[in-house]
Amino acid sequence: MNDPRHVTAEGVAALNAHDEHRLRAVYAEGAVLEAPGPARLEGADQAVEYVMDWLRAFPDARQEITNEVAAGEWVVQEFTFTGTHEGTLSTPQGELAPTHRRLEGKGVQIAHVRDGKIVEERVYFDQLDVLTQLGVMPEPAAV
Repeated sequence: MNDPRHVTAEGVAALNAHDEHRLRAVYAEGAVLEAPGPARLEGADQAVEYVMDWLRAFPDARQEITNEVAAGEWVVQEFTFTGTHEGTLSTPQGELAPTHRRLEGKGVQIAHVRDGKIVEERVYFDQLDVLTQLGVMPEPAAV
């Protein structure tokens, strides 16, 4: 399972299975995760906790990879995340109580895989779109 594409595919499968132990197995001990909100998390435990926070907040969450490019140790994946906000979500501004709204958002994740583990991952998504879909932010004005 040293092929970077297989490692990232296992990460997506673990996320979709909501399997914390499988998620933990894809991250190197010293992995670094950069994502909206916490900005930079260091260590596999923090990376997995970030993902698990989303899975607890969206218990029916699914991630679908819609495009993928791999080169050497790097894998770039475009994805769609779907789920219903049924649990509390931790945000930099505090806890966001369940809105019971459905979310469908697009994003990109970039993973650096070495020796069969993710050593670095960056996740990008439109935070304003997420907050708007959850009803926390008003819809943008029509132009």
